[in-house]
Amino acid sequence: MLTHNLRIFLEVANRQSITETANARYISQPAVSKAIQSLEKELSLKLFHRDKKSGMIPTEAGKKILLLARQMEDLENRIYQTAFRENNFIGGKLRIASVPVTTTVLLSKVLRQYREAYPYVTVEIKEGSPLVVRKMVEEHAVDFAVTYAPFGNLDAEILIRDEMVGILPPDSDTEIMEIGKETEHMILCRAGMETVMERLPSEQRIDFSRSLLVQNAETVVRMVDEGNGVGLISKFTLSSMSHHLRICQIQPTLDTQIGLLAYDLADLTPVAQEFARMMRELCAEMM
Repeated sequence: MLTHNLRIFLEVANRQSITETANARYISQPAVSKAIQSLEKELSLKLFHRDKKSGMIPTEAGKKILLLARQMEDLENRIYQTAFRENNFIGGKLRIASVPVTTTVLLSKVLRQYREAYPYVTVEIKEGSPLVVRKMVEEHAVDFAVTYAPFGNLDAEILIRDEMVGILPPDSDTEIMEIGKETEHMILCRAGMETVMERLPSEQRIDFSRSLLVQNAETVVRMVDEGNGVGLISKFTLSSMSHHLRICQIQPTLDTQIGLLAYDLADLTPVAQEFARMMRELCAEMM
């Protein structure tokens, strides 16, 4: 089982802050610092760099310890889940990574049903861009993810097939948007940019250096609506928003997918298996 100091170490690494860790665990900042110092002394290793801008950043040795500690956390969770099942109920902790749109459109629909069915399970959702989410899976920070391709070398199961589309002001008569000719007026969110750069054929690389990159898809829609340019967005993401913009096809076409992502989908914990099952059922109904 994880020791107290290892739990503090995991929390500090996840939050990159002693202050936030202390607040989250309802203990003092000196208590958090003492736990980290005790662990460093026990291991004879420096585990963190203290950066004024980024906070507590794991050293190279700290990153290796962090990966092992997360694996220990996963094993501990599995032990408790096994014990719960032997007592005829499902309990434990479920950690899911997700891009914001899949949290809003998919996870939100499953979460209420899941909590009602399994009240003894604590659910933790972590959000980020597709690349950040994939990294969470690679580093064992979550049980599985619901995210956009690319999936890398991880185990993936496609839930929804999607495509990128163009969005224009309502009075536009454009039928097909040629991406390469619109980059100076193009507006994309970070997740959309990652998808575009991954899916574009190597012989059709496009320079987006003069395009406007924003944080989220809602901002793309608002910026186009205000006449700031044309947008490039996933059709699935756009379907979750209310708008009056014109939707058009793009050239070249860019298909993508939303899927479940894990190290091994066949080896998910019982609580993760149940959530994944509900996700599959929801997506099958939406197709």
